[in-house]
Amino acid sequence: MDMGRESRWEKDAMTVEIVFALVTAVVLAGAVFAVALALTLVFDLSGSVSKGVVTGGALVGAAAGVWRLVRVLYRFDAERRKGH
Repeated sequence: MDMGRESRWEKDAMTVEIVFALVTAVVLAGAVFAVALALTLVFDLSGSVSKGVVTGGALVGAAAGVWRLVRVLYRFDAERRKGH
C-alpha cells in the first residue's frame, strides 16, 4: 500500500464520524429550536414576540448545530493526526 493513501478502515471511520457529526448537529439544533418553541407555548406569547422568539431559536439552533458539526470533525481530525 502506498504511503499517504488512506486504508479502507480509515475511510470507513471518517464516514462514520461525519454521519455522527451530522446527526448530533441536527439533534442539537432541533432541541434548541424546540426549547424556543416551547417557551412561546408555555408563556402564551403571540404576535411579533412569538415570531421573534421562534426566529431567535432557529438562528441559535442553527449556530449550535454548526458549532457541534465543526467541533466533532475537528476533534476527529486532531485525533487522526496524532495516530490514534
